[in-house]
Amino acid sequence: MEVHHHPHVAKKGFKEYFLEFLMIFLAVTMGFIAEQIRESFAEHRQAKEYTLSFYEDLKTDTTRLNYIINFETKKIASLNILRGCYDSLLKNQQPASLLNIIKNSLSNNGFQSNGRTLSQLSNAGGFRLLKKEDADSIISFQKVVNVIENYQSTLYQQSQDNLRNALNDAVDFIAYSSLYSDVAKNPLPDAGEIKSFLFISHDRAVLNKYFNNLFQYLRVIVQHKNAMIILRGKTIKQLEYFKNKYHF
Repeated sequence: MEVHHHPHVAKKGFKEYFLEFLMIFLAVTMGFIAEQIRESFAEHRQAKEYTLSFYEDLKTDTTRLNYIINFETKKIASLNILRGCYDSLLKNQQPASLLNIIKNSLSNNGFQSNGRTLSQLSNAGGFRLLKKEDADSIISFQKVVNVIENYQSTLYQQSQDNLRNALNDAVDFIAYSSLYSDVAKNPLPDAGEIKSFLFISHDRAVLNKYFNNLFQYLRVIVQHKNAMIILRGKTIKQLEYFKNKYHF
């Protein structure tokens, strides 16, 4: 019977095993480091995209704030003659300024920040990607916006609601509705002059209630305008901060 001899296989030494282990370890480590570097670059790029997006939001906010400030400046000027109008009405006279006062107190024009980037930062956990000073700056700015939006949803809106209710109590339907040529097409009075007395009664209590609400409304609008001016200043500072830092 023929006997087959297995070829002799030389055993590896410790050094060879160690070198193989070292090669594998280095390959895994380098791959891990490369992945970390790649993720770091990706996060850095994403962070810059967030800051650029927020910067663009701030420019939109600035445009909106400028519009509101100009709008409320004109509104305040038209409402800042309440005493003379009130005195005339008590004398059964209807001044031309009354229609202008009514037109400029029918609605508010509140500010709502462009929250596109802030929503992304909050929902996607993007704040962790930003540098601490950038995140702190954005969060601090948003707190100011939140205070203003809370003011708008409370006293700002309440003063408008109270004024509308007082006007409804005082105004005569036939006279008031005649100011509108077509409510569907023209939601604000467009008559050049008032042809009939607008208020139901010359009763001092009715007029007093309406003009007290007008005066409170005027004070709230002044406060709101001042808040808009302060917020615009903070918005401009934010724009300058990111522009100087990232050369947008």
